[in-house]
Amino acid sequence: MAETTTRVDFYVLRSAEPGARLRFACRLAEKAYALEHQVYVHTASAAEAAELDELLWTFRAGSFVPHELCASGRKSEAPVNIGCAGGAATSGELLVNLTAEIPAFFDQFARVAEIIDATEACKRGGRERFRVYRNSGYEPQTHQIS
Repeated sequence: MAETTTRVDFYVLRSAEPGARLRFACRLAEKAYALEHQVYVHTASAAEAAELDELLWTFRAGSFVPHELCASGRKSEAPVNIGCAGGAATSGELLVNLTAEIPAFFDQFARVAEIIDATEACKRGGRERFRVYRNSGYEPQTHQIS
């Protein structure tokens, strides 16, 4: 059994709209930044990372979330980092997982946020990740988001 110091939260969105997960990731990053937490958003691709990078500047009028795209082998001082395979941060306070897999390094973070939208594929993958976390000794919490 794993030592379960990492808290795992599933945020279940009612929307199946494209971009809903990225917009919610922006909200989480903004809140965590306001609480002075180090955040790493793990995306499925470099294109998704770039899309989130742009969205963090524009998702809400008046919002300011200092962030940076992760470059492999370079340490970033930004409070919010965005990356994908190969450019991943390996520890911090909050990991926002936007991939279909559980990142191997998830347990190096105090918290993991899994964002699930209303598409069947995302819900199916979310259920599987929920089972894996639970079967590994974690107690994932679920939050319904309107």
